Amino acid sequence: MRTHLNPLTAVRNLGILAHVDAGKTTVTERILYATGTIHRRGEVHDGTTVTDFDPQERDRGITIFAAAVSCAWDGHRINLIDTPGHVDFADEVERSLRVLDGAVAVFDAVAGVEPQSESVWRQADRHGVPRIAFVNKLDRAGADLDTAVASIRDRLHPAPLVVQLPIGAEDRFSGVVDLLRLRALVWADDGDGAADLPVPEELREEADRRRRLLEEAVAELHPAALEEFVERDELSAGTLAAALRDLTRSGDAVVVLCGSAYRNRGIEPLLDAVVAYLPSPLDVPAVHGGHDGMARERAADPAAPFAALAFKVNATPTGRLTYIRIYSGTITKGDTVWDAGTRRTERIGRILRVRADRHDRVDRAVAGDIVAVVGLKSARAGSTLCAPGDPIVLEPPGVTEPVVSVAVEARRSADAGRLASALARLVEEDPSLVVRTDPETGQTVLSGMGELHLEVAAEKLRLTHGIEVNVGRPRVSHRETVGRGVSGFVFRHVKQDGGAGQFAHVVLEVEPLEAGFEFRSAVVGGCVPQEYVRAVEAGCRDALAEGPLGGHPVTGLRVTLTDGSTHVKDSSDTAFRTAGRLGLREALRGCAMVLLEPVVEVTVTVPEDAVGSVLGDLAARRGRISGSVTRAGAAVVTATVPLAELFGYATRLRGRTQGRGTFTARPTGYAPARA
Repeated sequence: MRTHLNPLTAVRNLGILAHVDAGKTTVTERILYATGTIHRRGEVHDGTTVTDFDPQERDRGITIFAAAVSCAWDGHRINLIDTPGHVDFADEVERSLRVLDGAVAVFDAVAGVEPQSESVWRQADRHGVPRIAFVNKLDRAGADLDTAVASIRDRLHPAPLVVQLPIGAEDRFSGVVDLLRLRALVWADDGDGAADLPVPEELREEADRRRRLLEEAVAELHPAALEEFVERDELSAGTLAAALRDLTRSGDAVVVLCGSAYRNRGIEPLLDAVVAYLPSPLDVPAVHGGHDGMARERAADPAAPFAALAFKVNATPTGRLTYIRIYSGTITKGDTVWDAGTRRTERIGRILRVRADRHDRVDRAVAGDIVAVVGLKSARAGSTLCAPGDPIVLEPPGVTEPVVSVAVEARRSADAGRLASALARLVEEDPSLVVRTDPETGQTVLSGMGELHLEVAAEKLRLTHGIEVNVGRPRVSHRETVGRGVSGFVFRHVKQDGGAGQFAHVVLEVEPLEAGFEFRSAVVGGCVPQEYVRAVEAGCRDALAEGPLGGHPVTGLRVTLTDGSTHVKDSSDTAFRTAGRLGLREALRGCAMVLLEPVVEVTVTVPEDAVGSVLGDLAARRGRISGSVTRAGAAVVTATVPLAELFGYATRLRGRTQGRGTFTARPTGYAPARA
């Protein structure tokens, strides 16, 4: 085992990211097997994997909830999170990426970059998470490493640096050539352990050619490597490895490895690459936060004041399990911490090292750790936990607005009282779910990221809480926007009912905006004081909650306050906020408004003989075809389709293709609703 000056250099916090069915969970399972954490390889199709422990995950064969596991490799502790690949659970990925230092992006060697792998890649870009790529399923018919790498370069736009050459193709894939050491790693049929051998003679020339291409690509991107390359016309293995580490951590390039997780080939080199190239907690910048308007930061130092971010909550009938990433300081069992969001103290009952649904108790946890704690009563996903005497608030993970809603009611009247608390527990665990009561119908409405997301939530009510529910037909969340605005719209708010009155006079201009909401003031001469301008803006934002077409939220507009006047006694913040709210509502009724509906990019993979039927069905669903290519004997059709038209599409597609068609959908925003 290696000796490290600082124990944190031996920690890696990483996630496994990919499109659904690219093999993330199998990669995670093989990592646990290779590190000796488990002694029997589980399979997704058998429902025996460690990280897909939820009954729904095993029934559906997909990852739904991000699962954390800890293991050890070559003297390093690896805290690993297996994330979902389905678009409906993108918020689980978002919360995980917020607390990770690195990631392994898994790609299918046949399909290359798929829609959701592109989405999670962009999420990792936003969080600045360094990545290495693992091209999986090289044993499949039609697998091609070079084609998959080309799709990474073309669709994701990093500089892919391939450090391995496959030995054999498709079902004859048996190992890889390590281009840094120019040695061959060959796995036996049982996949346990690789033999370290000389490069096969028939691959020697190709290996030398690819090593040269790798050296040239690295020299172009890394100044120190360029200096050595110019001087010696080659790069040593040590220089190459150091340059690959620097390029990975800066995000200027992505190291690409390959293998077959199902056949247990390529996992050990992947773990070596994780240790060699991805950053430790000491290698990432200090986390930034604030308190009482003052900016603060915390470095990864066990002796610094404690600061951690809660990123996941499991609310079980026997208690709450809160998953946290510790950025600085140390906690021990029984410590008191400060929840900066609720502004209350909490006591740490137990600290657990996590292995999916199994846990090992530990006495303490330090900066850089990802652990679960028991005893927190009010912490939510996104809560900052810190030392009571040195508070800080860290930026929480973003939460995406839900786009699909269903009405839910308890099937048995005896369960009606329990349903509200069960739904509250669901929202506590998954902040991307929203529960509200419809003011017109009195129904309880559950909103989420997609049809599958809501199906899973309803099933969880049954399995976990024992409540059978009736679920209404899904409805999408519309928006309203301004197609043509108004200018010089005058609104006076005058109210006199005894005592101090209310007076506010505003003149508004409303115009379309590409997205979002923007407020400007063009008032001159101080006819509306600055404090009242802020009140008008607040009132306008209040008015965005309900538009004139159907009471939907309003977006895509710019409001300019051009003029107004005040009263010596009766003007106030309240009066001008009311004027802003009521005035904008009236102004929107005078605008040409446009109803927006959520749209998704659909990628349908079908046999070539079913293309005509599928294209016709997409057209009937108001879909706009944007592309069609043939890949490995199947047609891949891309289209933009209103989300409302996709309910029940999976069943329809299976019927039209005799069960051979598949599709994925990725939200792309809102577009004008059309008949």
